[in-house]
Amino acid sequence: ATEEHEYVDLGLPSGTLWATCNVGASVPEEYGDYFAWGETIPKGNYTWNSYKWGQTSPDGYWVLLKYNTENQYGVVDNITELELADDAAYTILGASWQIPNWEQTCELVEHGTWTWTSRNGVYGQLGTGPNGNTVFLPAAGNVYGDNFHSPGNQGWRGEYLASTLMSDDSYRCRYLLISTLG
Repeated sequence: ATEEHEYVDLGLPSGTLWATCNVGASVPEEYGDYFAWGETIPKGNYTWNSYKWGQTSPDGYWVLLKYNTENQYGVVDNITELELADDAAYTILGASWQIPNWEQTCELVEHGTWTWTSRNGVYGQLGTGPNGNTVFLPAAGNVYGDNFHSPGNQGWRGEYLASTLMSDDSYRCRYLLISTLG
């Protein structure tokens, strides 16, 4: 893991600093690696059956083994924020980094001015912070199933996972959606 990753200070009220590019990317317009929520290694198959924190129960239902708040979904641990060992940014980039939580993600959106644009031929959202500094979020698409080599929606949509579970559904995490639709 390296601590030598570039960041930008957007002048946000919390003082949160944002990486200038995605995990696995070396420049802002590269998509970087794709991860399932709570996993730290990219893989070739993004299905429930390949999810690190789930398994099929003896009675044939798919259940969660970690990060669950609901009895009907399996083992309840009430953990709703990624632990550092399950945070791709922390494990790959080093101890100074982590996937943003939902509060930080909302702050980024609410205090930024956002423009759909192209950077070196790659479409995405350019966010300008209160201090005038910018961050580019490429429209890297998303990966479901085994289509890793051709992720869907590239160029017009991107899903940026937060480290926070949905409050009413342990099967889903909160995420920032960017798209040409606004």
